[in-house]
Amino acid sequence: MTPKLDRIILFPIKSLDGVEVESAMILPSGALKHDREFAIVDAGQKIVNAKRTAKIQQLRSTFNLDTQTISIGVQSAAPVTFDLTADQDAFAAWLSNYFGFAVHLSRNTTTGFPDDLDSPGPTIISTASLETVSQWYPGTNAAEMRRRFRSNLELSGVPAFWEDQLFGIAGVGKEFTIGDIKFHGINPCQRCIVPTRDSNTATPTQKFQKIFLQHRAASLPDSVNRDRFNHFYRLAVNTQIPASEAGKTLNLQEFCRVNE
Repeated sequence: MTPKLDRIILFPIKSLDGVEVESAMILPSGALKHDREFAIVDAGQKIVNAKRTAKIQQLRSTFNLDTQTISIGVQSAAPVTFDLTADQDAFAAWLSNYFGFAVHLSRNTTTGFPDDLDSPGPTIISTASLETVSQWYPGTNAAEMRRRFRSNLELSGVPAFWEDQLFGIAGVGKEFTIGDIKFHGINPCQRCIVPTRDSNTATPTQKFQKIFLQHRAASLPDSVNRDRFNHFYRLAVNTQIPASEAGKTLNLQEFCRVNE
């Protein structure tokens, strides 16, 4: 097997659509530059994300990372373009009108806004895992599961759930590399309500979590420590990247190697 980095996906604004890139720089925090760099927050500084409101999943957006602009619309409606620096007030007004309450953009160029504050590194999954999970839900495909589970890094050349070997015992990071960048695999990523909904319409998939739990438990590789699963609604791997790797660039087609 030759696990290879096949996709890098950044999510410049938390909970909005991702951007596929060919490379990504490592920040001192271990996060990827531009990933979850912005978040939509309300007047009380609470993050507005897809866990909080399914309406956010009905927004379609594209980003230009070079110009720091976003084009955004509701599903198939004609998009509107905003500069994320010069047009923040106008963008906030557009979003506030859509959500029905006041929001604005918050920015964090150090760590971004990760779900797991203890493991702000990129989440990792294999293409085969997405393909296998899609088979549990007739009418879906790997692309749909990619949008639902929103992992940053995707590995090809390995079987489904190969990434489960990238974490070990609790409290000890499993060491591996992608290219020349060192990673510590921390734990299997606990999932929320977001993957249970259609990524375009936000319509719930009936019995999504029940079906997932049954299949995930049955398909867990024998080599994986089942004690790391207090439940089986977990997919992909949370990571940390040591500060020594800051400033390095992660590139597509680089190989993943596990330190035994």
